[in-house]
This record gives sequence, structure tokens and C-alpha cells, in this order.
Amino acid sequence: MLTDRLKKRLSKDRAMTAITMRIPVDVVESLKEIAPHKGFTGYQTLLKSYISEGLRKDEAQFSSAASLRFIEALRKRGVPDSVLEEAARDMKAA
Repeated sequence: MLTDRLKKRLSKDRAMTAITMRIPVDVVESLKEIAPHKGFTGYQTLLKSYISEGLRKDEAQFSSAASLRFIEALRKRGVPDSVLEEAARDMKAA
């Protein structure tokens, strides 16, 4: 099941914005060398891929941390562990 955020990310007609970044020349050269080996047509596409990969990882990490804090808050308020464990399983399945 895809979240609304993920559905938006998969949309081809998402709004885009241009940014400017200062990156060392040697890093750009390395990106240019690696891009074709990873199946990318250019270094900018590879750079966007790296950013997306890191962003997804961080979003999952921080989302999980928030869920754990929420579950702990519910536990402190007397919600039975069996209910919390079932809810956690449901979240993983979704």
C-alpha cells in the first residue's frame, strides 16, 4: 500500500524547482565517471538519485522513531501490549 507522499513522488508531473549548489570539481568529475556505470545518462541524474536514496532512508528512520515514541506514549497511558503489538504488525504490513 502506497502512502500519499510516495504516490506524489511517483507522479511524473510533479512541480520542480531549480537550485544552485557549489560542489567540488573532483566530486563532479567522479559523478560523471560513475553515472554511466550505474545506468544514468548524466551526473545530475545520479546526484538526484543519491539525494532521493538518502532522503527515503532518513524519512523511514525518523518516521519509525516517531511511531516508536507514539507507541511508548500509548503504553504509558495503559494501552495493553497485545494491542500495541497488533497495531505495530498492521503498520509493517501496510
